[in-house]
Amino acid sequence: MQFCIMEKLNFPLYQFSLKSKENKTFIFDAVRKKWLVLTPEEWVRQHCIHFLINQKAYPLGLIQVEKKLKVNKREKRYDIVAFNPQGSIALLVECKAPSVPITQDSFDQIAQYNFALNSDYLMVTNGLEHYFCQMDFEQKKYIFLKDFPSFKSIMK
Repeated sequence: MQFCIMEKLNFPLYQFSLKSKENKTFIFDAVRKKWLVLTPEEWVRQHCIHFLINQKAYPLGLIQVEKKLKVNKREKRYDIVAFNPQGSIALLVECKAPSVPITQDSFDQIAQYNFALNSDYLMVTNGLEHYFCQMDFEQKKYIFLKDFPSFKSIMK
């Protein structure tokens, strides 16, 4: 079986379920419970999901991936959100392919999504660089964090 080789990312090593079919590599998404074509952005998204579950102890059942939202009357899709036990969005993640640099546009995109979602925490990543922020809604700004908070720490 031939698998497409993806680049090593700046995440811990994880075990992924991969399969090859019709010259395409597929990766299993535990959140959506389905096989997806493995693209560079999906590679980053799957690493980020595993990071949240395995390193930061976010419950699988409180994570959603690639759902629609309305931004300025246009349909968009966010990459990952994690909910708190009360059902509010606690975390919004924007994933880019490793070849896509993280720029001000990346932050503008996640900020636009967050106008609709009101997440307290944001993460922007291309798998190589990660930016973690906490929202200050009163001052209308991000507070950059050195590391991303664990599920337990944001539930306080």
